[in-house]
Amino acid sequence: MTIKEWQETTDNWIKTVGVRYFDPMTNTVLAMEELGEFARLMARKYGEQSFKSTEDEAKVDENIKEELGDMFFVLTCLANQMEIDLEAVLNHNIERKTKRDKERHVSNKKLKE
Repeated sequence: MTIKEWQETTDNWIKTVGVRYFDPMTNTVLAMEELGEFARLMARKYGEQSFKSTEDEAKVDENIKEELGDMFFVLTCLANQMEIDLEAVLNHNIERKTKRDKERHVSNKKLKE
């Protein structure tokens, strides 16, 4: 599935199953909520926090994937609401980063340690 197809699929889902888009502020807050849920899992898997139960620990990889999907869904909703072509944005983003960071990371001594 292309990113354009994903945006169309999301739009169709919202208009049929979801009834309508939440307003942009609600979706922004939901994006932050999903990021927080993702961060909590990352703190437990890769950071110093412990899991609350062995069941949570056993499902961490599955839950991380779900949270990434949830974040991407809400970001797609926001892009659709603002009529932003995510594929064009992402292509521009990687071009900008490549131009800006062409020498930056390869000459970073901290990355060679």
